[in-house]
Amino acid sequence: MDLYLLRHGKAGQSPGGFDDNTRPLTAEGKKEIRNAGRFLKKRKIRFDGIATSPLLRARETAEIVAKVTGAKEDPAIWDELAPNGDPDTLCYQASQYGDDAVLLLVGHEPSLAGLISRVIAREGSASVALGKGGLAKIRHFSFEHSPSGELQWLLTSGLLSEME
Repeated sequence: MDLYLLRHGKAGQSPGGFDDNTRPLTAEGKKEIRNAGRFLKKRKIRFDGIATSPLLRARETAEIVAKVTGAKEDPAIWDELAPNGDPDTLCYQASQYGDDAVLLLVGHEPSLAGLISRVIAREGSASVALGKGGLAKIRHFSFEHSPSGELQWLLTSGLLSEME
């Protein structure tokens, strides 16, 4: 499986004040995510599934990428992609798409960097940083007894906009 991990774009304040769950993407955040979507589309990357955290900024991110890349289905909402979600359950859910699948997961830090670390270094000892709008690709992802895979690349939102 090819597993792509995308951190949501830059987010503003929630309309009601301090509710982290309802923070929307800023105009700049939407632009950087459209750039990421165009980067993926230009490389003809088609997803068998897109899953997102239930938080608004992640859902908006997933919806933008789905639209730009021409995804056939709406993004699925996975509670495990919310901050402090269970990484083993997340890996198990992802593995259900099958060995030949291409899957995009949209979420938050530090959960996504922790997931990358856990997949590429069995004890989770790799130090990884995934900035807002950053995109990673793990190839040969699998989850039998523990997650494994190979980090093929990790790109910042700035690089994505230059490369798209």
